[in-house]
Amino acid sequence: MATQPHLLVEEGDLTDRALIPGDPGRVDRIASHCDDHETVAENREYKVVNATYEGQELTICSTGIGCPSAAIAIEELANVGVETFIRVGTTGALQSGIEIGDMVVATGAAKNEGTSKRYEAVEYPAVPDYDVLSALVDSAEAHAAQRAADSANGETVSGDEEVHVGPIASDDAYYAESGATVDDWEAAGLLAVEMEAAAVFSLARRKGLRAGAICTVDGNLVEGTQKGTDTEDDELPDKAKNNVARAIDISLEAARSL
Repeated sequence: MATQPHLLVEEGDLTDRALIPGDPGRVDRIASHCDDHETVAENREYKVVNATYEGQELTICSTGIGCPSAAIAIEELANVGVETFIRVGTTGALQSGIEIGDMVVATGAAKNEGTSKRYEAVEYPAVPDYDVLSALVDSAEAHAAQRAADSANGETVSGDEEVHVGPIASDDAYYAESGATVDDWEAAGLLAVEMEAAAVFSLARRKGLRAGAICTVDGNLVEGTQKGTDTEDDELPDKAKNNVARAIDISLEAARSL
C-alpha cells in the first residue's frame, strides 16, 4: 500500500492499537510515560510515534482539532493496520459539580458536527466499542483503588478527582458553545463537550474496528469556567494539567489490557 498522504506512514510502520490525542505536544507527553519510543512521522497536525508500554507495543498519533482532521487520521491509520483507537483528550463539562481535573469516559457522542454526517445519517449512533469502554472504566477503577490504598498507607495522594462515565457531545464550533446550546446539552444529561469523539466512534464502527475515549475536564461551561484554548497542555488550568497524566496512565493500561 502507498504512503498515506497526511500521516506519511505505510503498512507495517505502526502497531495494531493507537492512542490518539488532539495535540501533537501531548504525543510526546504520552510517550514519556512509556518504556521507549520512536518518532515515525510528523506532518501538519499529525505526529506519529511508536512506543512500548510494559511490554505492549502501541502507536501514538495526534489528530489535530475537530472531526475533519480526526477522520483523516482514523482513515489513514486504519489503512495501515491500526484496529483499536483510544482518544485521550480534554473536554468542557456540561453538568454542575463536574470539576476541572475530573475525567470523563464517553459512552456515546452526540453528533453536533458535520463530518460523521458525510458518512452516515445522524440517527446512527456514535458509540464506543464495548471492550474499549470496559477497559477504560476498569483501568480508571483500578487507579482509584490504588490511590485509595496509597492514601490509607500514609502516602501523599494529590486531589480527589472523579471519573464520570456517560454520554458527551462532539461539536464543531468551539467559540459558539454557549447560551441555549449549552442549556440544551445540560438538560439532556450530556456530561461534557469536545470536538472529535463522534467521528472517531462512527468511523471505527463502520470499519469494524474498536474505539473509545477518555478526556480530562479543563473547564465547566455551565459554571462559566470554559478555558480559552484547546491545544497546549501548558495553557490548561493547573488541576487539569496535573490530571492529564492520570488520564494518560489510565489509557495506557487500557491499551495494554485489550
